[in-house]
Amino acid sequence: MVAVTSKLPQVGTTIFTVMTQRANETGAINLSQGFPDFDPPLRLKALVAEHIAAGRNQYAPMTGVQELREQIAARFKREYDKPLDPQSEITITLGATEGIFSAIQALVHPGDDVIVFDPCYDSYCPAIELAGGRPVRIPMLPPQFNIDWQRVRESITPRTRMIALNSPHNPATAVLSADDVVELARLVRDTSILVLSDEVYEHMVFDGGKHINFCAHAELSERTVGVYSFGKTLHATGWRVGYTVAPANLTLEVRRVHQFNTFSIAAPLQYAIADFLKETPGHNVGLAAFYQAKRDFFLRELTGSRFKHMPTTGTYFQLLDYSAMSNQGDMEFAETLIREAGVAAIPLSPFYLEPPALPYLRFCFAKSEQTLSKAAERLRKM
Repeated sequence: MVAVTSKLPQVGTTIFTVMTQRANETGAINLSQGFPDFDPPLRLKALVAEHIAAGRNQYAPMTGVQELREQIAARFKREYDKPLDPQSEITITLGATEGIFSAIQALVHPGDDVIVFDPCYDSYCPAIELAGGRPVRIPMLPPQFNIDWQRVRESITPRTRMIALNSPHNPATAVLSADDVVELARLVRDTSILVLSDEVYEHMVFDGGKHINFCAHAELSERTVGVYSFGKTLHATGWRVGYTVAPANLTLEVRRVHQFNTFSIAAPLQYAIADFLKETPGHNVGLAAFYQAKRDFFLRELTGSRFKHMPTTGTYFQLLDYSAMSNQGDMEFAETLIREAGVAAIPLSPFYLEPPALPYLRFCFAKSEQTLSKAAERLRKM
């Protein structure tokens, strides 16, 4: 056997894969991995079939289908009053994860620091390390999971190249406020620090809250690479279609990596999404109410259980506090939940470098009412 030195020796199998595998092994209801158990819109599926039948089955352009980039630009203008150049500021990527990876590989150099916030989505740090950078991990603490901006300020050095943010946040479900954005703008002003803004849940902000798009921010847009996901907004996570938005000079660098990473994304999917967006420009507007109704249904169904909660303010995930039921760590309790209740959820500790006390599990409510009701019935019996 040839000896191999790992470039990521500390990286194991992602917790999402682990918990989904355990759900499959045991027959548990899978509220762990964040995918809907319902289909994309019927019209969108029909459009995919139409474009396949029409012969749109060869390579798409490296930057993405022109019609789709134009629809994204129209959306930004309509929803955020932000003009974008489809030719030089938008790139279609293989899901948001590829957009994040390509942006980090393109813009982070060996020896650079990148500030991230724990619980940190698990694709960020490996990408930083593969680029030769160093993740500087700042914890957000329960129950609010707010950013400690004083600690961010103290962590910035001449080596700081980028700050990576995720709002609405997965897995903590927190949403950045206007005050947070003011603090960030103040910190990076008169520096060359870049911002990587993961906004895949941008349309899932609840109770009248408002998402702040960093690519449309008057001051931060010039230094921001924003990452977005059609998989999340169109209920089609398996299609793996996402995109980045950034000023032309940053987009050029992202594309230098993207073209040798995935090059292009499935052509019929891109054409179908472009047509769907053109026909249904208001689709995104209804997502907050759609998922808030699912959140509220799930929490009502949990009435009488021993889980405690604060209704999530963003994403399609809900944190449940099990401290009234067990003093187990979250990894151990997640396994207990699979065995005793037949429900799979995600613990938060794997997303921390140094986990605090975390009596929480993350549950996905992007499911049918039948699935949520059945899961809640099992959870009530714990």
